[in-house]
Amino acid sequence: HALAAFPSKRSLWMQTVELERKYGDAESLDEILAAASERLPKQEIFWLVRAKEKWMAGDIAKSREILTQAFAANPNSEPVWIAAAKLEWETGEIDRARVLLNRARDRASSARVYMKSALLERESMRFEDCLSLLEEGLSKYPKFSKLHMIGGQICSEELEMTKSNIDRARKFFQRGLQQCPNSVTLWILSSRLEERAPGLLAQGNQNGNGTSGVGFTKARSLLELARLKNAKSPELWVEALRLERRAGNDKLAVNLMARALQECPKAGLLLAENISTSPRAEQKSKSADAIKKCPDDPLVITAVASLFASERKQAKGRKWFERAVILNPDLGDSWAKYYAFELECGNEANKKLINDRCVASQPKHGELWCKIMKDMKNRQKSVSEGVELVARHILTQKESN
Repeated sequence: HALAAFPSKRSLWMQTVELERKYGDAESLDEILAAASERLPKQEIFWLVRAKEKWMAGDIAKSREILTQAFAANPNSEPVWIAAAKLEWETGEIDRARVLLNRARDRASSARVYMKSALLERESMRFEDCLSLLEEGLSKYPKFSKLHMIGGQICSEELEMTKSNIDRARKFFQRGLQQCPNSVTLWILSSRLEERAPGLLAQGNQNGNGTSGVGFTKARSLLELARLKNAKSPELWVEALRLERRAGNDKLAVNLMARALQECPKAGLLLAENISTSPRAEQKSKSADAIKKCPDDPLVITAVASLFASERKQAKGRKWFERAVILNPDLGDSWAKYYAFELECGNEANKKLINDRCVASQPKHGELWCKIMKDMKNRQKSVSEGVELVARHILTQKESN
């Protein structure tokens, strides 16, 4: 009745789509999305959701047809171009995806289009083509930090480990920091490069973990400068703490944690790190303090759940993991730690239930989740495979400790 009275109201169509998604079937959802697209052809969201639903159901041809109609209604739409390229990319039609992205750079140019174009070439192992696209993109969008990040990562991780390529990586990060001084991730990537560079050059390959005092000193200086320019950043404090631990400076790491908690007393990231890295005898009191300060922070709740799990208090561990994934179902790390817990302590039914719920939540964030899922070799992995992969990594780390 509401749609009949207000057929051009986007929010009403969105609510109807959500109702069909929850209570209807695939056919009724498609009918609503088709009607919404016909009524509001300039609203890309309905075309894109309908195309994705068809793609997920395995109807690639119909998904292409829907996106073609979306192009007709929105010829210069960046999201439609990117969705069309992604469809071809994910279904193995790399050349078609490349052509679409090439056209998108002409007709709907944006920083995201350049980023997707570069990522396609990176996945295709055409690194010099990727770097050329990044340079072209940066000439137009110098303040888009992800272009700087991708360039630095390719030069330091994908190319042959030479001084020239390390310098190229440095140049990407340095230019990025000049243009984007508030990008915490850029500062962290730059500091990690400086930490690893001496060892990488000494061993001549990207797997070298050897680092010298020079590397640690440069990395430390960068992180100190980063904190001056970005006050009250828990991520920068955590990186500095971990750097000192990797350098064997445990006492300095403890002092840094005290300073960090003074500056960011209610940062869940720091409180969770404090729980997981404190001596066993102090972990219970650190947990109580963290819960008092941040009772609904999923990172803190996950850290407490992990503590219960390590003490073999399975019922409490499961209860707190459950709380964490309900608080923020988008946090992949919580799902992976919960799944790792069930791999160790649960039965097959519990494992399957957590895996299925994780897939339904489609998590996109989390430090460990993003690190593993964005690794180029794992880019095609499903969420179900991803949670298994990250959980196994967590268990392997646990055994090595």
